[in-house]
Amino acid sequence: MIRSADTLFARLFGGALVAILLAHVLAFMWFMHYGPPPPPPLMPDAFGQPPPGFDASHPPMQRPPGRPPLFGGPVVPLIFQLITLVAAAWYGAKALSRPIQRMSEAAERLSENLDSQPLEVSGPREARQAAQTFNLMQQRIREQVQQRGRMLAAMSHDLRTPLSRLKLRLEQIDEPKLHGQMSQDLDDMIGMLDATLTYLHEQRNSEALQLFDVQALVESLTENAQDQGDDVHSSGQCKPFMAQPMALRSCLGNLIDNALRYAGHAHVDIQDHPQRVQLRISDQGPGIAAVLREAVFEPFYRVEGSRNRNSGGIGMGMTIAREAARRMGGDLHLEETLGGGLTVVLDLPRL
Repeated sequence: MIRSADTLFARLFGGALVAILLAHVLAFMWFMHYGPPPPPPLMPDAFGQPPPGFDASHPPMQRPPGRPPLFGGPVVPLIFQLITLVAAAWYGAKALSRPIQRMSEAAERLSENLDSQPLEVSGPREARQAAQTFNLMQQRIREQVQQRGRMLAAMSHDLRTPLSRLKLRLEQIDEPKLHGQMSQDLDDMIGMLDATLTYLHEQRNSEALQLFDVQALVESLTENAQDQGDDVHSSGQCKPFMAQPMALRSCLGNLIDNALRYAGHAHVDIQDHPQRVQLRISDQGPGIAAVLREAVFEPFYRVEGSRNRNSGGIGMGMTIAREAARRMGGDLHLEETLGGGLTVVLDLPRL
């Protein structure tokens, strides 16, 4: 019975009622303690006679000596009422804002990780109902994402077998032009399937944050690329910060590969700030038009023209890189390189 009556309305109404009653009780005690103010003294007339209605046997009431009021008039009772009503308003505002704040924090955690802890079911009835609904929504979203991932992974895996058979049969075609076109199409399809599996695998894995030296990672990727004959350079310094090592390696690897694929070179600049770390991967290639810079983050999207299928891209590199950045609480956006080209800005917070 008590649990069912524990609603937000009951809490607010009860708090306001207690505040009003307390204010009146304090005002009543004040008046009882100090008594009413004394009446003005009765002055005799011009002949020295007492005024009409004056009864010498019942003199007017006087305030007890030694107990003067702190303030004259109704100031003190009004102060009592003001304090209690302000306290009631503060309690009401806290009672209203606390469940909303808890849901906002839970929604923020959910946006970063679907496997985050469910919202605690506590508080008044409305807050408990909202928490239960929120947790049910989180569970359904998680189930739908897992089901989608399983379905796409199964489809991608099952499609590899007929595609591999088609590629073997393709070798029996003698016409060079037809052989080249079909081989290119099959390679694109296999590449898209591999990229899809990689994307789904990274989405399912929730890597823990740990103190990581991103400067060492950049220098290692740069040296490996130079050993393979690629034109990759780096600059800048950075202190270690909390990050997901595998996600960051995948993100930077995709960004450097994109720059090499479309421009033939890449430069990684590390900028360390008190609250954030920025990694700028720039090139002097053909660049991307401003109206298309958000579209390239869509899965399998490829810009027509200079950045096309002949460059060997599948259209998942930027998608995987942005997903990895956002899992670490950062983001990824594109800018134009000074003098022409494309600069990818990886912005990560210092957690």
